[in-house]
Amino acid sequence: MDFEEAADALYAAPAADFIATRNELAKQLKADGDQVGSTRLKAMRKPTVAAWVTNLLSRNLPDELDDLLALGDEFREATADLDGERLRDLTPKRHQVLDKLAKEATRLAGDEGQKVSADVGQKLRETLDAALIDPAAGDAVREGRLSSALRHVGFGVVDENGEPSNVTPLTDERRQAAKNRRKAQQAEEDKESASTRKQREAEEREEEEREAAKKSKAKQAFEDAVTAAQAAEAKVEELDTQLDNAREALADAQELVRSVGAKLDEARRVARDAQKESREARKRYNRL
Repeated sequence: MDFEEAADALYAAPAADFIATRNELAKQLKADGDQVGSTRLKAMRKPTVAAWVTNLLSRNLPDELDDLLALGDEFREATADLDGERLRDLTPKRHQVLDKLAKEATRLAGDEGQKVSADVGQKLRETLDAALIDPAAGDAVREGRLSSALRHVGFGVVDENGEPSNVTPLTDERRQAAKNRRKAQQAEEDKESASTRKQREAEEREEEEREAAKKSKAKQAFEDAVTAAQAAEAKVEELDTQLDNAREALADAQELVRSVGAKLDEARRVARDAQKESREARKRYNRL
């Protein structure tokens, strides 16, 4: 193991194990005969939480970081050309990329059991923004060995304590690769946007058709309900008429019952009187 490998392994170790890992690796370098490397490694500082999270992002998402740095190149080119329109187009992309990387870094840290506080999140974003603005800061972030978060203050890059940061350039090959990825990504996004637009239009047409079908079905149901209500009302009127007729017939029948009953009572009275008279007449006849 040489110094570079040891340094990478040191800053890839969990933050809580930094000191123990540094001592072990320094001892190994010394045992391998690299006294200078061992001394250099012992001088490396333990990263702050924000720096550790940034290093974690650099190791896990190197291509995305290169895209951020390439976007910084585009900003500098547009600024040098005084291209205001280009700068206006790039500004929302800058925020989108920073938001995406900060979110990914928070997720990666969470996977490692490290909570990202609001303060750490702010320092992480400032570090990524400094990497975009300053090529040297970008290289420092890309190397993945930060011991402190970075911040761009208008005249250079400083660490969390406000001290100037020693940072070193992204190769032309890596910059070009990042630019090529951005162009390919933009082309893919444009293609996806067209496809998404067509899909959305198709979905909107389907939704309109479904709504039209629902309205037609609802209209038919309403008309059927109106027809049924009218038929029910007609039936009610018919039954009301039948009931009135029945009540009238019942009243007539009741009157007829009373009249016939009265005549029956009178006939029975007459019959009793006649029978009585008949018995009296028979008695008179028998006495003769």
